[in-house]
Formats: sequence, structure tokens, C-alpha cells
Amino acid sequence: MDPENKPKGPSPHYSLYQREVFKRGGETGELPTFSVHPEELQESTKKKLNDRGYFYANSNAGIGWTARANREAFYRWRIIPRTLVDTNVRDLTTTIFGHKIPAPIMFAPIGINKLYHSLGELVPAKIAGELGIPYCLSTAGSQSIEDVAKANDLGASVKNESNNVHSYSGPNGGNAKGPRFFQLYMGHDDEITLSLLNRAWNSGFDVLMLTTDTWQLAWRPTDINIANYTFYYPNAAGNEIGASDPVFMRKHGEELKKDSGKWIDHSVWHGKPHTWEKIRWLVGEWKRISNGRPFVIKGIQNAEDALKAYEVGCEGIVVTNHAGRQVDGAVGSLEVLPEIAEAVGDKMTIIFDSGVRTGADVFKAIALGAHVVEVGRLYVWGMAHEGEYGCRHVMKSLLADLDILMTVAGYKSITKDVHNNKKALKYNPSGVPPGPGEHAKL
Repeated sequence: MDPENKPKGPSPHYSLYQREVFKRGGETGELPTFSVHPEELQESTKKKLNDRGYFYANSNAGIGWTARANREAFYRWRIIPRTLVDTNVRDLTTTIFGHKIPAPIMFAPIGINKLYHSLGELVPAKIAGELGIPYCLSTAGSQSIEDVAKANDLGASVKNESNNVHSYSGPNGGNAKGPRFFQLYMGHDDEITLSLLNRAWNSGFDVLMLTTDTWQLAWRPTDINIANYTFYYPNAAGNEIGASDPVFMRKHGEELKKDSGKWIDHSVWHGKPHTWEKIRWLVGEWKRISNGRPFVIKGIQNAEDALKAYEVGCEGIVVTNHAGRQVDGAVGSLEVLPEIAEAVGDKMTIIFDSGVRTGADVFKAIALGAHVVEVGRLYVWGMAHEGEYGCRHVMKSLLADLDILMTVAGYKSITKDVHNNKKALKYNPSGVPPGPGEHAKL
């Protein structure tokens, strides 16, 4: 690829990362330290993590049929390339909740990141800041809200052509340098909930995302086999957000000293579902705290629930089945995305999550109506290998993959040519995806 005299576009030439890798190998013999092929990347994490870390990242509900359905759904939608289109400059930029971002990709909320690297959530938060794409922190995180915000700002403070694209002029309680959202697992103590919301807002997290499909963890046999619930072990990771919360510690600090599962059992995965009536209260409280910033429900799998979310005041939804980790034998998230997009796509921001592995996957989800796509396991696998380098390498590879695909498939703009454009895809109801290992490999 010729790197010279390339016209400057709205988004960076992420495709040049491919050339950077090739040149480094050819000129110095330096090769990537791990494969970014999704199957090989997942497999190689076994050598980097202990059993508890590996299985927590990779376990699925039941026998894994929903996780498989997620990948099969991507296989059935095929991209229709166009030729002789001027894609010398691509526009991957989009806007989400007032934030202009360089690509339609964000970091999904994933808990207990210290299982994968000693710095936990500080790693992906920093890389998200470097790239200028949204980072979403989980209530089950293993670093405090405040420390994660600092890491995100640290990454965003060193300007480059990717995070320079980000712009935002709306209210923000913490003067954040990059886009960051907070994912809430809501317990049944409203005082603790409001404390978390205030901490998030004051730390610059300006979108609230409520997860509604994980009141407790699903039956995951591969976790059952090794009693894989880190909170009950000595020196448990995953209590950091609770242990740094003044309200929770005032009420339950002494109990937490005796029972390391108190935070997770009481305020996160408590097994006591809320209903739509409670959501109206939460929306109102978040709007009051944040000067009207957006509220998102994560866990939507049908058009009826999407419309209910709109009716109770949500500006966005995440179409997800928790990556196949909560309900086994369920529909693949991509299967239901078109009907949800048809119902609320003109009213709400749709984030897609579950089973995303490649640039082609991002393209397909956007074409079927999503505005932005969340990536989760990919960045966890990356950080498990090499911390910041691994997380950065995986995410820059995904951005390069998407950028190159847009170039060679003949699609110039992610918002004008791809978004909600089913004509860019062809559906094939039959066929079986290639099995594990059915690809060229060393």
C-alpha cells in the first residue's frame, strides 16, 4: 500500500496498520507476538490465563447453543461487494449520543478485568482513550470508577489522528477528554444506586447503560466444574467499585470484611429482577443527575421490548443476548436486529453486541440497522496476552480490517452507504459455518 500522497478523509486511514505490521516484519523481523485470528486468539489465551480467568472469559450459558447461534447468524448474511467505486477516502465516522467518534465501534462493559491483567479495566479504558472510541465501564469492574476515568483521560490526552476525530459539546460532569459510559447492575438499595450514578457522572461517564438480562449469572457448566466465582475466593477481585463506594461501605463495610461476596450478592448479581415500573424511576434520577443525558437499556432481544424502552424514556438500546452467556437455546442477536431496527431505528440509537469478531461482522450489524457495535471478548483476549500492547493490537487490527473491507468492497461511508442498507447484504438461510480450525494457520 502506498502511504504517500493519500488524501485526508474524515476518519484515519486505519488500513495503514496492515502495512505497518508487514514492514516491521520485513525490515526488522519483528512479528506480532500472537495471532489476531479470532479462533487462534481465543485458543492462545489458555496459555496466558489460569483456568479461572480463561473459563470466566469464555464460558457460555448451558451447552453454548446461543453463542453458536450468534456466530451462525453472521455467517448467513453475506456482503455484496461493489466495484469501481472511489473509496480512496473512507468515512467511518459516526455520532453516538452527541459524541462524534472515528468509527462505529465501542468497548463493551466487561467485569472483573483483573482476571485477565493485573491492571484490569485501566488497560482497555486507556486504549479507548487513545483511539477516541467509547469505553463502557461495568459495575462489576475491578478498578474504581474514578481510577478508570483517569486512565481513559490519560489515553485521550496524547492526541493522534484517531482520537482527534472525537468531539462533544454537551454536558459532562467530569470534563472527560474522551467518550465514556457507565453500565449499571442495579441492586435494590436506591441509596447505593444513586451513589454509583453520582460517582459515574462526576467522573465524566455521561451515558448510563442498564443491563437487564443478568440479575444473576446463568448456569454455565464450564464455570460450575471449577467453582468459578472469583468473589468467594481470598483476595477477591471485582469488589473494587463497591469497596470504593462511600454509601455501600457505610452500610456494609464490616460485612464485606467477613464475606467477600457481599458486594456482588447484594448490589450486582443479586437474583432479584426489576420490572419496567422501576425503570421509569431510574431514568428520571439519571436525567436529574446528568442534566438530561441519555439512558440506555442493554439486553433487548425483541421489538416489543425495544418499544417499551422507548416509551419509558430511553434514548438507546443494546441488542444483545450477553454474548450467549445468559439464556441457552436463544435466538442469535443478529437474527432479531432487523425487526428491532424497523421498530425503533428512527427513534433510538441502536448498539449491537454479541458475537462480533471481525470487520465484516461490524459491517453486517451496521447494514442491518445498528448505529454502533460493541466489542467485548476480542479486547479481553488481547489484554490477556500483552496488556496494553495486546489490547491495542487487537483493536487497531479490527479497525484496519473494517477500513480495508470498506475499501475493497466498494463502500465509502459507514453512515451513508452501509447503515440500514440491506441491499448491501444477501441472506442465505442454509449452510453451516466452517468449523474450528478450518482456516490457513501455522
